[in-house]
Amino acid sequence: MSTATALASRPLGLRLVRSRGLLIAIAVFVTLFALLNIVSPSAYSFFDFSYQSGGGATLALAAVGQTIIVLTGGFDLSAGAVISLVNAILASSMKDTVGSQIVWGIGAIVIGGLVGAFNGFFIAFLRMQSIVVTLASMFIVQGITLLIMPTPGGQIPATFSAFLNGTAIHDILPAPVVVMVVALLIWTLIKHTRFGTALYAIGSDQDAATYSGIRVDWIKFSAYVLGGCFYGAAGAFISAQTGSADPLVGDPLLLPIFAAVVVGGTLLGGGKGGCFGSVVGAYVLMIVVNILLVLNVSAYYSTVAEGIILLLAVLGSSLNRTSAIANYINLGRQRWVAWRNGTLPSRVHTVAKPVVLLRPRAESAALPGWFQRNRDTLRYAAPAYVALIIVLVATAIVFNGMEFRYFNSLLVLSCFLAILALGQGSVILTGGLDLSVPWTIGLCGILLTGFTGGQNEAMLWAVPLILVLGAAIGVVNGFGVVGLGLPPIVITLATNGILQGIALVYSNGTPAGFAAPSARWLMTGRLFGTTPIIWVLALFVVGATILLGRTGFGRRIYAVGNSPRVAFLSGVNVGSTLVSAYVLSGLCAAVVGMLLAGFNGQASLGMGDEFLLPSIAVVVVGGTLITGGRGHYLGMIGGVLLLTALQTLLAGTTLPHAMRDIIFGLVVLGAVLALRDRQTR
Repeated sequence: MSTATALASRPLGLRLVRSRGLLIAIAVFVTLFALLNIVSPSAYSFFDFSYQSGGGATLALAAVGQTIIVLTGGFDLSAGAVISLVNAILASSMKDTVGSQIVWGIGAIVIGGLVGAFNGFFIAFLRMQSIVVTLASMFIVQGITLLIMPTPGGQIPATFSAFLNGTAIHDILPAPVVVMVVALLIWTLIKHTRFGTALYAIGSDQDAATYSGIRVDWIKFSAYVLGGCFYGAAGAFISAQTGSADPLVGDPLLLPIFAAVVVGGTLLGGGKGGCFGSVVGAYVLMIVVNILLVLNVSAYYSTVAEGIILLLAVLGSSLNRTSAIANYINLGRQRWVAWRNGTLPSRVHTVAKPVVLLRPRAESAALPGWFQRNRDTLRYAAPAYVALIIVLVATAIVFNGMEFRYFNSLLVLSCFLAILALGQGSVILTGGLDLSVPWTIGLCGILLTGFTGGQNEAMLWAVPLILVLGAAIGVVNGFGVVGLGLPPIVITLATNGILQGIALVYSNGTPAGFAAPSARWLMTGRLFGTTPIIWVLALFVVGATILLGRTGFGRRIYAVGNSPRVAFLSGVNVGSTLVSAYVLSGLCAAVVGMLLAGFNGQASLGMGDEFLLPSIAVVVVGGTLITGGRGHYLGMIGGVLLLTALQTLLAGTTLPHAMRDIIFGLVVLGAVLALRDRQTR
């Protein structure tokens, strides 16, 4: 029996249940479409049809590619970067001839497929985490894009734009509709093949798929290649739509892509959903933005709306009897019944246990030496310090020696990543990842300059308030992971988008104010011959080392990272530990935001963007296992010093600034590959 016949033979009720997400997405789309027409000042026309179909096509194509990957249980953070790369290449290479447009139109899809093959190789065959691989490739691709086109420019031939974004049948059928129909036909053909069945099988249960004879590695690899091809198609479409290139055009699309996938009914984690729903989800988001525009609501609220929609969609799709919320409600009910019946452990009298006398430790069983006890930590952390020495020697050769001010500057520049390493490192040690770091930094820096207005007196209340805000952001992320059961990448990505919108609304797109003199003195002044922040950094490193290595909090972090289940059975409060890790990350990001504003003298939009990958890179390069449970803060400090010294060395050469992103991405991939757990090989 063929797959299509098997699907057709299922009871109608079962098919409706399995398509519930798609049906809900369609219902939401119809409702919002009707609302848009109600609030619009003019009647719906062919122009509106053409404008709306083209406005959501880029997002829809990218969402189709992301859906194929998500169905296997993976994530792809490089989608927006691939779109930008294709846009830059087409605008700088495509000529106004039919042959050139055909070649580069196909080339756009091939370029996306090559990036997908790069991701798929590391994920499928080397079994590395999809989040880390695609995050690293995102920065590598961004660097390549900036090398090709550092600033907006270039031109797309008008005939190519008209072919993809014009009218297929005059006043009847817009060309973007034809593009979407072709994309969905391709998905339909894929879905009803063995490859399509394998996608769902792997996402539902990878082990079962393996035992069933499915080549999981090749299917995953093919999924990333196919997803990349759709990203390339999205890049070609947005090129036709804009008529020129912007090396950052794809960056704002990452959050909406995931939102469209989830709104369309695809389950994050794989095994359920489809591309039809993702296309509908993309147009739902497009209509939401259009409604905001019609109501004269600032476009700055769009990222807030997209983040909230993503959270609500993920939460709605995950609500069931086995969800985290249901488990907490059930646990609360059981505790209430036990309290009412007087059977809570805290209210039950226990019998004292007999004291067991232990034999004295034999002299031969003495504690091992320090090097033996810390052998593994040294083995994983030492390479960062060895590489640091090599970079310092190279720097001395290039610049004919190094003065004291070089080391002073090195430590000042290292303070940002050293602080972030504690927060991001704690989250990574638990097996998570915090993607809300960039705009936590940005928002806190903007608020500091806005609140203080360059006055020292205002620092007394502004700094504590911003620290509370950073902790609150961590609580939101932690509650999303623990209380709502959301994947860390989803809740922190959504939080980052919401914070971006809040920062834009608060500053109205132009941050005002300057850092107080005390903040500037801390980052640029002099105290005992060095910059004051260096003394603070020394105390911070000592405190952070003790926190993670010598306290109960640190031991709980490692326990949860090694095995949440074992930690729970051992009496560790896993939920509070996870929330505490995200709170610590939020606090560290808030501190960095304030320090960065003091260092620059003022705050700027996006000033935290450049810290996302480095905050992860220094943790991984320092020997921390990306899946959690292994690492040491002093190793992270080695990673901080290494990457900062490397960045300083590159800044003194003629290499473009974009090379830093490429090198950082390659460093992360190499470190994760070299230091990954042997059991995963």
